[in-house]
Amino acid sequence: MTPMPHVLIVDDDEDILSLLTQFLQNHSCTVAVARKGEEMFSLLGQQPVDVVILDVMLQGENGFDLCRQLRAKSSIPVIMLTAMSEHTDRVVGLEIGADDYLTKPFNARELLARIKAVLRRAEVPHQPKEARPKLSFGRWRLDIARRELRSEDNTLVFLSGGEFDLLLAFAEHPQRVLTRDMLLDLTRGETYAAFDRSIDVQISRLRRKLEADPKNPDLIRTVRNGGYILMAPVLRT
Repeated sequence: MTPMPHVLIVDDDEDILSLLTQFLQNHSCTVAVARKGEEMFSLLGQQPVDVVILDVMLQGENGFDLCRQLRAKSSIPVIMLTAMSEHTDRVVGLEIGADDYLTKPFNARELLARIKAVLRRAEVPHQPKEARPKLSFGRWRLDIARRELRSEDNTLVFLSGGEFDLLLAFAEHPQRVLTRDMLLDLTRGETYAAFDRSIDVQISRLRRKLEADPKNPDLIRTVRNGGYILMAPVLRT
């Protein structure tokens, strides 16, 4: 986590904007605010932002639509705020590439903990080059230091923080069956309130990006009553 993380809050509730801005500034964050999608994209084009806090229930384009647009061109971490506690809404958020979510009402300290967690996962480790290898499997190359996935023709594939962590877990444990619980431990640890479908949703997204036929995957396969397995061998370079 950087010393002064820059947080962009996107919400049309003035009370929430005021309270979160004050709280995060008191905890060494730089804060920008937007009340709709147009303002959000304008601010993102003007200044670097470390994490976006995005409310689902916005006037005009909702948070799901905005997250989908943002994820199509950026891997910036996104934490979604929703007034609904149904798992369906959480699944939708993960499906479109959000890194985490919180249900309103929430404790501001919990939001701060989630921000720190997604920034830790997105942080480039300060290690010697040889300690940060590139992992190659199939026609893909995973750059751990840059947190990037590229195809064999060097095309960059945008991944959310959660998608990258999940793919990295597979790449570091190739040709081995990993249960959902193991994958949750490897990717999110104790900072994430897991529910059964979260891993399935992330894997579905990865398959759409990696597999020639996502409905009949060759790279990440399902093991009945077991979990998932990365079929390809992995080369460290």
